[in-house]
Amino acid sequence: MGRYVRQSTIYNLQSTIYNQNWYDPMPELFQVVTIAEASARLQTYLSPLARVEQVDLHAALDRVLAAPLYAPTDLPAFPRSTMDGFAVRAADTYDASESLPAYLHLVGEIAMGRQADLVVGPGQAARIHTGAMLPPGADAVVMVEYTQTLDATTLEVVRSAAVGEHIIAIGDDVRSGQVIFPQGHRLRPQDLGGLAGLGLTSVPLVARPRVAILASGDEVVPADQTPGPGQVRDINSYTLAALVQRYGGEPLLIGIAPDEAATLQHMAHAAFAQADLLIVSAGSSVSTRDMAAEIIASLGTPGILVHGVAIQPGKPTIIAFAEGRPIFGLPGNPVSTMVTFELFVAPTLLQLQATPPHPPRTTPARLTKNIASKTGREDLVPVRLLQREAEAWAEPVFGKSNLIYTMIRADGLVRVPLDQSGLYAGDHVLIHMFT
Repeated sequence: MGRYVRQSTIYNLQSTIYNQNWYDPMPELFQVVTIAEASARLQTYLSPLARVEQVDLHAALDRVLAAPLYAPTDLPAFPRSTMDGFAVRAADTYDASESLPAYLHLVGEIAMGRQADLVVGPGQAARIHTGAMLPPGADAVVMVEYTQTLDATTLEVVRSAAVGEHIIAIGDDVRSGQVIFPQGHRLRPQDLGGLAGLGLTSVPLVARPRVAILASGDEVVPADQTPGPGQVRDINSYTLAALVQRYGGEPLLIGIAPDEAATLQHMAHAAFAQADLLIVSAGSSVSTRDMAAEIIASLGTPGILVHGVAIQPGKPTIIAFAEGRPIFGLPGNPVSTMVTFELFVAPTLLQLQATPPHPPRTTPARLTKNIASKTGREDLVPVRLLQREAEAWAEPVFGKSNLIYTMIRADGLVRVPLDQSGLYAGDHVLIHMFT
């Protein structure tokens, strides 16, 4: 994606970006690792949740199966017509044409939703409707368009039918005993319909991971309060709760902890005790007021696995594991929060539910403007998707990482690889679209 930017242009590019206030200065006090290394360290400890819930089908959408499901019966359980027409023996219609029709004796009509109460013998036919049971003796259906009733008992057929034509046989959809969904399958709307068709109205699901979300900062107040001087409303708790739900988790909003060590530690320990995963929002940087690392380290062993990732935004991210559960200290800026959640928390939630990662949703486009970067870090830049003369273009949405509307105005992210110093306007890129 893209190409190396010539060194002679880098200073101009970086000056452009800094003037647009996208990058925040950050002291170089982290032992940063790559995204891949950070993920690998956590993978060493992760395993799916053991809790299983039996859930009604109406509440199972987007949930993950805790066990494989087997078909308890054939579907359909009886042979059915797929057309309005006449049930026949195919052999009785061979070579039938408009110039040389076949003539069959009508023996009745198959009622919808009932057992077929007649038999189609040689030279006979029965009127049938879409979805009705195929009567014994019949092995095909002739569409009504290719027939004409000459009188109450005589049917003219002007087109031959093949054996099995316009018929669904027993088990054509699913065979009894067949594995219909494997363990770890995420249920979609069509899946729920298929389960209902088999009479499976309750299914075993992996329990939703309970995700405790603890905001922090003296300057943060609840969203329903009017901020005082120097205060801001809590954005991240709402954003994180929605993201948790999107990836199958159950958000537990713990509240806002002040910048006071004893209170923050008490709230973090209380939150962690009731959760499968803890997110501490803000307090992960190197400021003397940012105590998240110390608090997270106190939650148990093995403790902090990563403090600092080679990305922008989101560099001060903390990844930890304690007492069999993952912990994340995410930067407080809303853009950083969303980026790091998608990179690390989202795949963790999927793994806790024993489901494979979602396939990335990407769209190819061309850049409208230069993007500067530094080798040795991966930049994730919000972009807006535009259409120009039937071609997709990615327009960078520059802004400080504490501005939530930077993400609201964007459709996805463009990633600048570790070993590149930036991207040119006109470069072909992949937009990682927001879900």
